[in-house]
Amino acid sequence: MSTSSKRIHPGAAGGSRLALAVAMATLATPAFAQDAKEIVVTAQQVNATHVENGGSAGVLGNKPAEDLPFNVRSFDETLILNQQPRSLGEVLENDPTIRTTYGFGNAAETFVIRGFQLYGDDIGLNGLYGITPRQLIAPELFEQVQVLNGSSAFLNGAAPGGSGLGGSVNLLLKHAGQRDLNRVTLGYTSDSHFGGSFDVSRRFGDFGIRINGNYQDGQTGIDREKRMTQVLGVGLDWSSGPVRMSLDMAYQKVRVDDLRPKVTIYTPVVPRVPGASDNYSQEYTYSKLRDVFGVFNLEYDFADNATMWFKAGARDGSEDGIYGGFNLFDAATGDGSGNALYVPRTDNNEAVEIGARAKVGSAITQEFVIGANASWQVNRNAFDFLYGPNFAGFPTNLYDTPQVDIPSSTLVGGDLDDPYPISRTRLWSAFASDTIGFWDDRILVTGGLRLQTIKVKAYGNYDGGLLASVYDDDAVTPVVGVVVKPVEGLSLYANRIEALQQGPSAGFGAANFDEVFPPYVSTQYEVGGKVKVGPMFASLAWYQIEKPYGYIDNSTLIYAINGTQRNRGVEFTLNGEVLPGLRLISGASVTKAKLLASTDPNAGSEAKGVPDWTANANVEWDVPFVPGFTLTGRVTHTGKQWVDVANTLRLPSWTVFNAGARYVLAAGDVPVTFRFNVDNIADKRYWASAYDDFSAALLQGQPRTFKASISADF
Repeated sequence: MSTSSKRIHPGAAGGSRLALAVAMATLATPAFAQDAKEIVVTAQQVNATHVENGGSAGVLGNKPAEDLPFNVRSFDETLILNQQPRSLGEVLENDPTIRTTYGFGNAAETFVIRGFQLYGDDIGLNGLYGITPRQLIAPELFEQVQVLNGSSAFLNGAAPGGSGLGGSVNLLLKHAGQRDLNRVTLGYTSDSHFGGSFDVSRRFGDFGIRINGNYQDGQTGIDREKRMTQVLGVGLDWSSGPVRMSLDMAYQKVRVDDLRPKVTIYTPVVPRVPGASDNYSQEYTYSKLRDVFGVFNLEYDFADNATMWFKAGARDGSEDGIYGGFNLFDAATGDGSGNALYVPRTDNNEAVEIGARAKVGSAITQEFVIGANASWQVNRNAFDFLYGPNFAGFPTNLYDTPQVDIPSSTLVGGDLDDPYPISRTRLWSAFASDTIGFWDDRILVTGGLRLQTIKVKAYGNYDGGLLASVYDDDAVTPVVGVVVKPVEGLSLYANRIEALQQGPSAGFGAANFDEVFPPYVSTQYEVGGKVKVGPMFASLAWYQIEKPYGYIDNSTLIYAINGTQRNRGVEFTLNGEVLPGLRLISGASVTKAKLLASTDPNAGSEAKGVPDWTANANVEWDVPFVPGFTLTGRVTHTGKQWVDVANTLRLPSWTVFNAGARYVLAAGDVPVTFRFNVDNIADKRYWASAYDDFSAALLQGQPRTFKASISADF
């Protein structure tokens, strides 16, 4: 289904009882009944949830899956509209190769792909890093959520936050389609979370404009937890002959109160899981995020077979919050200690990219790509450890949590009222590649190089912001990829590609606290195949990624990069229309993440927080004997995962079932869509993730959640 066709009748709709009554009465006219049936069928078909195979491969451009030596797939806006997710993490839960966790005490979503983390800071926006809001991303602004499995230093450049070894995510903002759109949606999420949105687009010849906004507020299914989201996006585009331009501007404001925190455990056993809706947070905790961001794109076809592009983006972000920590000392009773951390922060980021792409030849083709990009980031923050006297914290309980006053300040770093710069990061790179095609492009061989430089200035929080350390280093990250298409519908591929990470900083507890390490390179090898049979698409991949890792030496207490982590795995995805009206999004992933020989006493153990296998299956069925009615369901399985690096504690596997339905009817000539979804039908209580940078920490899964919406396209 093409992008333009999605916008002809964008899908869902809203109405009232009066509109419904009028529509039903008018259906007595046979001619109108035929029109109404066509409206319903068209709306149901156009808004079917599906995955597009292929998408952005960074500087190589947008390509179909069968032409890429990588795995790329795209979740589009119909999925977001139908599933009513509150964050990007709920969209990516549809991907069988991705799982979501949080940061320390705050609502900062982190994604685990191929056993490695991807920070929210390192999500791309229209192909640029550093422009997307960090921590929480509201999905309503986006036309596509594109996932690329595997390392991508050549394709996208180094992620400024230092993550993304196992995969990357790129978001595309909404633009106008070929037909006018006026959509209004009202929604509800249990227990008392309400919202509304609008989406309007117009085309005036070569010029298009799309404006969409969303507001949600109220309590979630977790006791006392409240979330508020406001977003507004404007997309302008102009296309005339060889020139295409677009300007996207967006605003996002998010607030989360009483966030249920992760649980850091100091126990010899994994604690039993509290009630699915229980909340062990303190009522004074909150996260408040505000972002203004935008991207400008220009493309010019300077020949029939050649295109140049320029893009630039900027983001102004501010946030503050009192984040809560929970340390568990007794698994049987639930006794532990709590603490809090106040962090004000601002970010000012800019990014630019320029490049050109040309394809020449006939019997043997060559597609050349050349270009450069750069990004600049300034982070200002301060912190106040609210731990009370001697960092003792306060007594609390996992299963019967008392509410207490905010502990007194223990340690302050920086200026809380006007934070000064803590880090300045500059990334610059130049890239070039050549893809040679043989046998009518049934064999494609890609080779490329990217010269990447990373310069980071770190400033001290305790000395008035004086320059503490600087590193300025560079690396060349190559890529080699091969695609062979022996028969129609079959594509075999292999790649060797690297990931480049900004070096980590020594954390609390290290004798060299705050020391910044130079960037390091990880290497990926991958082989796989893709098969397209009619409307069904399947992919299978085997990969290996090796990365350096750091740890604190037990004898010297010095943090250093002295180890290697090796992740090996197999991924399988299957999606498409099994039968007319029956759609499937599914797959499974097996991962073996191991710490190889080093001076670390944990060498030989498996990496913590990495499930041994994961699997998803999304099903939609357009019920043939009830026009306009669609049943939906999803099963999500996550295998066992280690809680600690020493591999003494392990989380059991868990499985969650979701179900729902959509119903489309015609109110006059307006398609109206009702949606109802139930996530975690059984209200299962489970520890969802043990992935954490520094501690043995557990994230509890979401409780049973009811979602309902009604929307109309006028």
